[in-house]
Amino acid sequence: MLVDSHCHLDFPEFAPELDAVLARARAAGVGHFLTIGTELARFPGVLAVAETADDIHCSIGVHPHSAEKESLASPDILLEASRHPKVVAFGETGLDFYYNNSPRNEQISDFRMHIMAARETGLPLIIHTRDAEDETIGLMREEMEKGAFTGVIHCFTGTEKLARASLDLGFYISVSGIATFKKADGLRDVLKHVPLERLLVETDSPYLAPLPHRGKRNEPSFVVHTAAMLAGLKGVSEEELAVTTTDNFFRLFAKAKA
Repeated sequence: MLVDSHCHLDFPEFAPELDAVLARARAAGVGHFLTIGTELARFPGVLAVAETADDIHCSIGVHPHSAEKESLASPDILLEASRHPKVVAFGETGLDFYYNNSPRNEQISDFRMHIMAARETGLPLIIHTRDAEDETIGLMREEMEKGAFTGVIHCFTGTEKLARASLDLGFYISVSGIATFKKADGLRDVLKHVPLERLLVETDSPYLAPLPHRGKRNEPSFVVHTAAMLAGLKGVSEEELAVTTTDNFFRLFAKAKA
């Protein structure tokens, strides 16, 4: 089976037909879903979706776009939520200096609070980074010196430098539909050098539909197209790619297998 390691099943784009969306994904061979928290105010809805089925888990976190609106003074609210059996990770968190929807200092502060929660619990981080590679690498290295934590760079679109730094720190790399786009040759060149045992696949749905569905609303069933591209890129069968990325997911998000 495949795992959609990053989707937003609580988003309104799915509300009218979520059951049908999940049924299509399961029929396509997607056997597990991780639906992602982006705002604390929305977390009850994220958790409610996760509680509807055994093959759905969730994370809790504050997206960097919302860091000013939901500034974290401590990791306590994250830690409290993580006691729920359905909550298997923190995030998505990180730095987005492309849009700068929140002040950079607020993004950095929130990022550190998520790292503290990850370090204390052993649960992984889900990291978003855009136009902030050096700052992300520097903060991760600085925080790693205070105590180990792990996680994934989600929807990876970065450089070889970011990939190598993340791998050196023990992180995984998650591949989205962007890697299927015709003009993504540079990204595919980077992914060629990421070890298969450190890769995950995701949709980030309802955004970023892969070819041949680019421009449409994305949904978890479309992860099969990203996986097929990645299998070809890595020179393995689609079956091997599915088995390996699924094993990788449950190794990283071990609580989801418990």
